[in-house]
Parts: sequence; C-alpha cells; structure tokens
Amino acid sequence: MISPQAFVDPSAKIGKNVEIYPFAYIEKDVEIGDNCVIMPFVSVLKGTKMGSGNRVFQNTVLGALPQDFNFTGDESELIIGNDNTIRENVVINRATFKGNATVLGNKNTLFEGVHISHDSKIADHCVFGYGVKVSGNSVIDSHAIIGSSAVVQGAHVAQWSMVRGGCRFDKDIPPYIIVSGNPTHYYDINSIVLTKNNFPEKIQKHIATAYRLIYHGNTSVFDALMRIHDQVPMSPEIENIINFVRESEENNNGILI
Repeated sequence: MISPQAFVDPSAKIGKNVEIYPFAYIEKDVEIGDNCVIMPFVSVLKGTKMGSGNRVFQNTVLGALPQDFNFTGDESELIIGNDNTIRENVVINRATFKGNATVLGNKNTLFEGVHISHDSKIADHCVFGYGVKVSGNSVIDSHAIIGSSAVVQGAHVAQWSMVRGGCRFDKDIPPYIIVSGNPTHYYDINSIVLTKNNFPEKIQKHIATAYRLIYHGNTSVFDALMRIHDQVPMSPEIENIINFVRESEENNNGILI
C-alpha cells in the first residue's frame, strides 16, 4: 500500500507488500525491499538501499547528506539490511565519498533520536538507546548494546559489549565487557547478556581473568596479552579478545583504559 499522499519518485524501486504512509518522501536512486513499513513524514533520500522487513517510524531521515566538511556532493550510499526497527527522529547519513557506504546490518533496533554519521558500519542484532550519537567512521560489531545518550566518537565497539548510558569515548571497546561512567571506564564483563546467550560459565570466568590481566594487571597492554597467552586457556572468545586488542593498539586508536 502506497498512500497517494506520499511522494515516491517514479524511478524508486519499491518491493512487494511495502506500506508507505501519507507524507513520506522517497527520492530517486532509492531501493526499498519487500515487506517494509515507512511511516508518515519519513524521508528516504537518494543513495539509500534497503532490504526487506524494515520498519521506519515517523520523522526519520535515511540517507541524509553527510555532516562532513570533506563532502563535495559525491553519489555515495547508505546500505540497510533486513528486519531493522528504526524509531522516531532517527538520522542516518550516507557516506562522504563515491564508492563508499554507511552500513546498517540486520535486526538492529535504533530507538528515538539516534544519529548514525557518515561511513559508520553497524553489524547485526545491535541496540541503540534513546539519543545515541555515533560519529563518522565508527564501527559497531554484532550484539553490541549502546545505552541512551552515549556518544561514540570514531571508535570500534566490539561484539557482545555494552556501553552504559551517558558514556562518551573515542577509544575502542573490546568484546564481552561493560563500560560505564564519564570519563568512560571498564566496569565488568557483560555476564548477564552472555549467560542469556548461552556462553558457558567456564568461558565467562576465562574472559573475566583475561580482563583482570588487561585492566588490573599493572602492566602494559602488550604485556597483558602475553600473560593471557600464558595463563588463560585458549578458546575462540579469548582469541577474539587478544586479536581485537592487538589490532586496536597497532592501529593507533587503542582500547579504552
């Protein structure tokens, strides 16, 4: 169902069973997959490619021009996957340069007032609380939870991590942990979420030991990684921690300490 009171550019590609409500605005060079719902006063701007099953609520703007002084009008993209819930007043910018894309994966939930800036990459099953702001070129891995009013400044937030509300940071957040406060700091491992998602208790203890060595070992990050190799039984989760921390440090962004 496409309301006659909506504006849909004739060249836009609209899938099957799509609902577009009155006063929605769909520009050219837009693709909307099957079974999507576009609520009133949503703007879907050129360069936006959307998969199936997405629900987009009132006053959201998808594919907004990047808020980047380097932007000179390139025909970049915003690519959205499947089954996302995008609530009211969300803004997602497309990428700055031609050939690049801002990416939102599958089955994410973005609550009211979230802003995802240019060239950011969001994976799957993430939750963004009210008013979260994600600056350009940030990376959010699968199953991350970003609490209300948090500000992510060009950082990499790893899988299964939780950022509590009100945090503001520009350093990378390693996997499986909770960070809290302002200034933002390591709080604990994300045990409640890990337990609900069937991470064995033994593995959680190994994760906790690894982070004690990183955050409370009174040594450098690289020395802590060596101690983890020596003292913690290896598993995919421990390998994820080691690889993430090493890459973060080598890429000069560094993990949150």
